[in-house]
Amino acid sequence: MTYLELYKALDYVNHSRTKRMEMSNLVLNDPSLMAPLMEIAFKVDDPVSCKACWILEFTAKKNLASIFPNMDIFAGNIGSVHLDPAVRPIAKICEVLMKSYFQFNDRETREAMNKIHLENVTTACFDWLIGDHKVAAKAYSMTSLLLLGRKFDWIHPELRMILEQNYQNGSAAYKARARMTLAKLR
Repeated sequence: MTYLELYKALDYVNHSRTKRMEMSNLVLNDPSLMAPLMEIAFKVDDPVSCKACWILEFTAKKNLASIFPNMDIFAGNIGSVHLDPAVRPIAKICEVLMKSYFQFNDRETREAMNKIHLENVTTACFDWLIGDHKVAAKAYSMTSLLLLGRKFDWIHPELRMILEQNYQNGSAAYKARARMTLAKLR
């Protein structure tokens, strides 16, 4: 499948799990599609990029290692994602990566991610947490930052300060996740 064929196929993807899973399986069965999928995902002003991000999330959740050969592209571009339908899946992938790296201490994940990748995830997660984004992206960012704080000492005090400052104005879902995160920070 060429880049153009992939782009056109993504244009027909909708929110249904069936369509997203279909495209994800296509990528998993042909790893050469991962680089063009990421290229489309990071065309951040193109509405099709959101659909590519959905597929990237489905693919990463099913087989996290599938994104490792393109980790430089992924980590180098996550900070540019700004459309809400794209931010949520990218933030979720970051959470899955951080859980794999820190909680599960997965050797393959730890080998695939270097300090620069972790710093890029940190920056993007703080941006999503303090930016005008939906609560899901903020919640995934809280988890990622909580875990990243195990490597970078400065993260936990910053995270605590942001959560305490924004708690009053947060939605019920934001407050619930913030309470849970703050409890782990104490």
